[in-house]
Amino acid sequence: MKKMTEHQIIAILKQAEAGIPVKELYRNYGMRNSTFYKWRDKYSGMEPPILNA
Repeated sequence: MKKMTEHQIIAILKQAEAGIPVKELYRNYGMRNSTFYKWRDKYSGMEPPILNA
């Protein structure tokens, strides 16, 4: 798995909140279940940073 940015991690967590099965996210992004739950603990409830255009 390549290194993910905070923005990408939050987007993945939002997909899980939207109902996409976590097993499907594991396959799509090549991560382990422990990684997903660590991310969820750390980034849950966060919004992606707003980029200045």
